[in-house]
Amino acid sequence: MLKQFQNRDNRLLKITMGVILGIISLTMVITLVPGLLSPMSSDNPDAIATVDGQAITQADAHQFFDQVTRGQNMPPQMERLYMPQIVNQLVFERALELEAQRLGIRVTPQEQADRIKQIIPTAFSGDTWVGKDQYAALVQERTGMGVAEFESQIRTSLLDDKFHSILTDGVSVSTEEVELEFRNRNEKVKLDYVSINPADLASTINPGDQELAAFFAKNASRYQIPERRSARYALLGQSQIQQRAVITDADLQNYYKAHIDEYQVPERVHVEHILFKTVGKTDAEIAEIQKTAEQVLAKAKGGANFEDLARQYSDDSSKDKGGDLGWVVRGQTVPEFEKTAFSLKPGSISDLVKTQYGFHIIKVLDHEQAHVKPLDEVRLSIFTALSQDKTTQVSDQTFGRITSAVRQSNRQSLDKIAKQFNMQTGETPLADATQPVGDFGSSQDVQDVHDVLFHLRTGELSSPLRVDKGILILTLKDVQPAHAATLNDVRDRVLKDYRDQQSIQLARTKAEDLAGRVHKGASLADAAKALGLDVKSTDLFALNAPSVPGLGPVSDVAGAFKMMAGQTSDAKLINNNWIVYTVADHQDPNPADLAAQRAGIEKALLDSKRSLVFDSFQTALVDRLKREGKITINQDALKRMSSPT
Repeated sequence: MLKQFQNRDNRLLKITMGVILGIISLTMVITLVPGLLSPMSSDNPDAIATVDGQAITQADAHQFFDQVTRGQNMPPQMERLYMPQIVNQLVFERALELEAQRLGIRVTPQEQADRIKQIIPTAFSGDTWVGKDQYAALVQERTGMGVAEFESQIRTSLLDDKFHSILTDGVSVSTEEVELEFRNRNEKVKLDYVSINPADLASTINPGDQELAAFFAKNASRYQIPERRSARYALLGQSQIQQRAVITDADLQNYYKAHIDEYQVPERVHVEHILFKTVGKTDAEIAEIQKTAEQVLAKAKGGANFEDLARQYSDDSSKDKGGDLGWVVRGQTVPEFEKTAFSLKPGSISDLVKTQYGFHIIKVLDHEQAHVKPLDEVRLSIFTALSQDKTTQVSDQTFGRITSAVRQSNRQSLDKIAKQFNMQTGETPLADATQPVGDFGSSQDVQDVHDVLFHLRTGELSSPLRVDKGILILTLKDVQPAHAATLNDVRDRVLKDYRDQQSIQLARTKAEDLAGRVHKGASLADAAKALGLDVKSTDLFALNAPSVPGLGPVSDVAGAFKMMAGQTSDAKLINNNWIVYTVADHQDPNPADLAAQRAGIEKALLDSKRSLVFDSFQTALVDRLKREGKITINQDALKRMSSPT
């Protein structure tokens, strides 16, 4: 069925998908997905991990990611970023099942049926099941899953609930903990403060030659000049390779004939619709919905703008596009919808169509019979595909020939190889171990070139390298050995380091001077003005706030909660800035508010404690099974899946 007909309720998915892993900076949710572990032996070469001899493969991890990000357009790098968490979750899922078997904990069919009733009550009419087909449709509509996957996730969710209950039912929160948290939430302070950034002072520090020389002499070991190397190179550019990848008209026709099935266009209709949902509604509510649908149908057939009506009345996500579902082929929608859509003439509007989702008003914009796209229509896409393949083929063949030529003797002339293969020659500037060698594309290319250059011996040719720009060969041109620097060699670095060091001390001195003046009786504003500094103010904040804008973590200014209004701190280093603050306001919590907040605080503390208990159990369980040899992780495979390609 169409995705537009699916009601993917986020709250429902959270219920049915079990344990949730929060990922910082992203609204994506990673959950337990059962049934993904492949029944393979532990010697499976694709295994990232094994649990009790059962392999977790790369395919398992990719499938997991696809399932939990269903409907979201995630770039490949996001999957790599989350791969360690995905593998950890898959490992824990299997470990939890092992522990349940060991302890005799199981999910009964009745428990599973009760949970299904909670999530999809319309799957039952009273105590009578609606039947296989309608049940499958309801599961697909609510969750976007098949029945087997849905019921497997129900079982995993229930098993997880059982462990949570066993482990955390005895957790409690004391009166003292509630009162302390109440104070942390409700006691608030406001600060006036001065922040002195050492970086702002660096430019004011101008040492003389003697001071700079003395600093250099004291820190001479920091200024060694590392070995530097340069190279001559021969490059067969990517554009040269592409020019050799000639695509003929015969190539295009042969590809078209070989892939003719890909250009078959089935019979299809371009449709818009307005949906009035009736799922989960009472008979009385359905009757009212039908009346509304009939009124809207009359407007549509009376000439009202269909797209505007869809935006105003439709219960489907396509409403934002004026009800447009795009092209629909047979078998893609439910039967009632399909029968009507394929029977209408372009431009016509249906009567009300009743399906398991509700009432539809359908408008057909266009109707195409099944046909094969002609070659001219797909010529460009075929050319692009063939060009990429041919370029890769030519590149591989050329790379092989160049490699063979170099292997005959790696001490032959670079110019001879360059002439033989029509390669461009050039030179790279001197570079040390921290600098890229020339400009040869991506960071990985630069690193490869760098590694090769710093292992070359005089007179040698490197093996060919693939870089973004083409195929590259290096030969060593010049080597400058590591040596002690003179002040003139690194004067700019020495000046920067001197300023950085002195600016920190200068900022501290100014902050201590400021604090001293206030402690002697001056106001923070007057003392700051005398020193050419600005005073800023915070809003009121509580001790449990994560941070204070302009200052940093609340923990760095927690001392303010022990001070009275009007008191001033000593100079403090916070987030690399020197800070002096005065407590402008200090508000104690109102004890009368405790009664109203107690229940919420107790729940939050209890949830936090329970989460910590379960997290500790998860860590301990996996660690124990690792020690017993029942869990193994292929770190090399995991690293490859997590690293940028």
